[in-house]
Amino acid sequence: MRPILYHKLGNFDLWILSDGEIWLDGGSMFGVVPKNLWSKLAAPDEQNRVRLGLNPLLIRTQDRLVLVETGIDRKPGEKFRRIYGLSQTSPLLDQLALLGVRPQDISLVVHTHLHFDHAGLNTSLAEGRLQPTFPKARHIVQKQELEEALHPHERSRASYLRENIEPILEQFETVEGEQEILPGLFVVPVPGHTLGMQAVELRSQGQRFAYTADLIPTMAHTPLPYIMAFDLYPMTTLETRKKMYQRWTEGNYLLCFTHESGHPLGRLVHGEKGYQAEAVWP
Repeated sequence: MRPILYHKLGNFDLWILSDGEIWLDGGSMFGVVPKNLWSKLAAPDEQNRVRLGLNPLLIRTQDRLVLVETGIDRKPGEKFRRIYGLSQTSPLLDQLALLGVRPQDISLVVHTHLHFDHAGLNTSLAEGRLQPTFPKARHIVQKQELEEALHPHERSRASYLRENIEPILEQFETVEGEQEILPGLFVVPVPGHTLGMQAVELRSQGQRFAYTADLIPTMAHTPLPYIMAFDLYPMTTLETRKKMYQRWTEGNYLLCFTHESGHPLGRLVHGEKGYQAEAVWP
């Protein structure tokens, strides 16, 4: 498991956490890109799965603690954990504890979207009952994402698990479009993977940071055509990428790639071969 990574960004303290790793089908992760190309960037196992990180973000502002994403759902049981190569317990809670942070200390959870590998620790099982893991937190999500999570269709139903959403409905607070949630902390719509997905941006003292959501799950996915088969609206992903890539390169944003299994921080560069990602060490 990747250790906690700390970065200072203006007035914000950032900890890029790890909720372990997940193994997903490589063909699905790289869509129309042939295996002889993507396998050079992400080596598959004997089941054709590639290793992905799970990288929630902890932000400390002047007066509160904000968690971006809650990691993966392990509640479905052993078969589920075996399929995805998951550990039995949540490293995310262990890492928060190492930082001296209790679940009740989190005052705000920001969701990029509500798939089971991004919102899985919204609830926990305690004495056979589902309870909010972060009992004092507001959960920020785009209105469209919450509506689609509550009313999924056949294609999306397996990704939205009701036990991560319905027990904490009263804790959700929906937004529409780009919004400043706290001073210097913004959510920005990045549709394509889902229509309601959002990225998280931080701006402080001339520095800029973006948590990419599944718009760019890993550095290997940076080239414009490297779009996941999991994306419900791939052509929307392509148009969103063009827009956000320009924004993030011109603004010199430091990026956190949500499923990068190695070092998760980098910047986009634009050259003769198009867009690429370069790792940045704090």
